Amino acid sequence: MLIDFFNTLRKAQVPVTIKELLTLLEALQKRIAFANLDDFYLLARLCLVKDEKFFDRFDRAFGHYFKGLEDIKLFPDDQIPEDWLRSEFLKNLSEEEKAQIEALGGLDKLLETLNDRLKEQHDRHAGGNKWIGTGGTSPFGHSGYNPEGIRIGGESKHKRAVKVWEKRQFKNLDDQVELGTRNMKVALRKLRKFARTGAAEELDLNDTIRSTADNAGLLDIKMVPERHNAAKVLLFLDIGGSMDPYIHMCEQLFSAAKTEFKHLEYYYFHNCIYEKLWKDNRRRWDETVSTLDVLHTYGSDYRVIFVGDAAMSPYELFSRYGSVEHMNEETGQVWLQRVLDTWDKAIWLNPSHERSWKYTQTTEAIKEQLDGHMYPLTLEGMESAIKYLSK
Repeated sequence: MLIDFFNTLRKAQVPVTIKELLTLLEALQKRIAFANLDDFYLLARLCLVKDEKFFDRFDRAFGHYFKGLEDIKLFPDDQIPEDWLRSEFLKNLSEEEKAQIEALGGLDKLLETLNDRLKEQHDRHAGGNKWIGTGGTSPFGHSGYNPEGIRIGGESKHKRAVKVWEKRQFKNLDDQVELGTRNMKVALRKLRKFARTGAAEELDLNDTIRSTADNAGLLDIKMVPERHNAAKVLLFLDIGGSMDPYIHMCEQLFSAAKTEFKHLEYYYFHNCIYEKLWKDNRRRWDETVSTLDVLHTYGSDYRVIFVGDAAMSPYELFSRYGSVEHMNEETGQVWLQRVLDTWDKAIWLNPSHERSWKYTQTTEAIKEQLDGHMYPLTLEGMESAIKYLSK
């Protein structure tokens, strides 16, 4: 069965290997998961999936392969002694839950009441506190609230007996979909570098042990400066026009970057970099910053990230006076090159679909000017971009 499941995962483009399958088999032999599909799901995902971006593909493959398995009856109901079921049920209850059941008169009383309700009730019921239904406080049914009851179908408000593999909590982690704030943080985190700066604040355990040993056992405490995130990022964000559909995505990226990097500077531009930038879109006409000042302010250790669709009129990139908003004395391509000449590491993140890039002249030209370092704003694209910036 596991061979077929393994092949199903491969067909779903989950990169599993024989070694990982053998690890799962070894865990099953040791009964880390036994006779419980949810436990097996968690164990299988732990053993077989090494990157969270494949969690959703795993969930879909798992749900497809094991669909209906829980409904298979290994034994007819009349061959399982009732006391076996009762013992197994009670074994899984905490002392608090057992006390709650006793509040209704004990398990026998609860099951007896359930049977009586099933005989009396003939219609669907929603709400209320007696009949078997949904959304109420009756001890029977589902989607309601009663900590002492029996759930019949549906989903418990206490989150028990929920098939987590059907919930697909990781559907936004696939590397082919646009990123959310959390995913962006995961990707950007790979760019972080740590350095020790400032006054001695943190115990250096290894040096303390070594120094104490050299000092004939007399304690010699050694301190080192605390480690801080040393990555420096300069973010240039395109706003307005064709970027309007991507506002939410860019907001998420900006939020993630502000969280992940202590040394983050950002500026806005429209369509292409020219002689002026701004930091507040509400005052973009009144409070601008000279691009030359930006070029002369930040050191060569900064990493540059452009965010935009790079789609514009060719005049805006290639021509003097081509800007749609002002009379630019120098072309956008010249200003972009000045940025690339100032900082060694620069990438362009493009929120538009990669398939559409070849249909826009300016997109292809900017990609070429950046030596191909234009990446789609997907998890896979972000990982490739950050990997380049980290070199």
